Amino acid sequence: MLRIAVVGATGAVGRECLALLDGGIVPVEQVVPVGSARSLGRDLGGELGLSLPMAELVTLDGLDPRSLDVAVFSAGAEISAREAERLASAGVLVVDNSSAFRMRADVPLVVPQVNPGVLDDRPASNLVSNPNCSTIQLVRALKPLHELAGLEDVVVATYQAASGGGVRGLRELAEESRAILDDPRVEGAPGGRFGQPLAFNLVPEIGLPDDTGRTHEERKLVREPRKILGLPDLRVSATAVRVPVFDCHSEAVHVRLREPVTAGSVGAALAAAPGIRAYGRSQSPAYPMPRTVFARPEGRALVHVGRIRVEPEDDRAVALWVVADNLWVGAALNALQIVELALKNGWLG
Repeated sequence: MLRIAVVGATGAVGRECLALLDGGIVPVEQVVPVGSARSLGRDLGGELGLSLPMAELVTLDGLDPRSLDVAVFSAGAEISAREAERLASAGVLVVDNSSAFRMRADVPLVVPQVNPGVLDDRPASNLVSNPNCSTIQLVRALKPLHELAGLEDVVVATYQAASGGGVRGLRELAEESRAILDDPRVEGAPGGRFGQPLAFNLVPEIGLPDDTGRTHEERKLVREPRKILGLPDLRVSATAVRVPVFDCHSEAVHVRLREPVTAGSVGAALAAAPGIRAYGRSQSPAYPMPRTVFARPEGRALVHVGRIRVEPEDDRAVALWVVADNLWVGAALNALQIVELALKNGWLG
């Protein structure tokens, strides 16, 4: 039985962590919700209808590491960089959802279905990083293809939902949508959570661009798969787009393989991979979509892959359409599956 702190418990990912813990993904003795000072006094268990054994909400300053086995951080890179190592140095296993530690050599970057072996032993740093939400669904689709025929190049365009911007992003999209439906001439003004108005719009820039024009989100999509897949020279090109969808990220993925394949062999490899649902043209629906993926808990827990095509002119070129719930598969569920893997390996609890 574990004692777990959820840091950022009032945010979108933190709330999903609490809901998944309530569903029994790992055995818990006590869950400590951690939030800002303005959240003190909130009864999150009551608000979310949870039956978890929950302590009162505390701030990070009031969190006692001696009472914890695990801390799941979902409060942003700035807070993680400032506080996560303090808890890790006190012996707490920290699973961090931010970008603060992902590329550090002494911090495993883990997707349990892809590279579980990196957690055979407890990391000396007591830190484990959760990858970027878009990276997780990407590498889970890429691993079966690499095992089938070897990866050479990856080109990905992401279509990322407003929930990637947290509770504030969801609220902005809802409010902007209502305003435009009332008056279609409303243009909106730059600013807000996404830099530009998102409702009925596409924003082809997520995060600040560097000198090459590549944004922060795109840099993560290039670097993180290399570390997770153990392919430091993998060529990856990414374009990240924010779309007016409330939940679930989608990706158009084009890969070039070392060996020729068929659409049937690709579909079979994906269908055999844990936690992936592969779609065929004869099925209904014939491909995944954000609304249908989000509609049921069993759908939210999977990576969905459809529109599987091998180019007629090049039998080493494959195209895929990948959809997953960015708050579950891309964040909370992956973090708790890391905890589950640590328990299975016998070095936690």
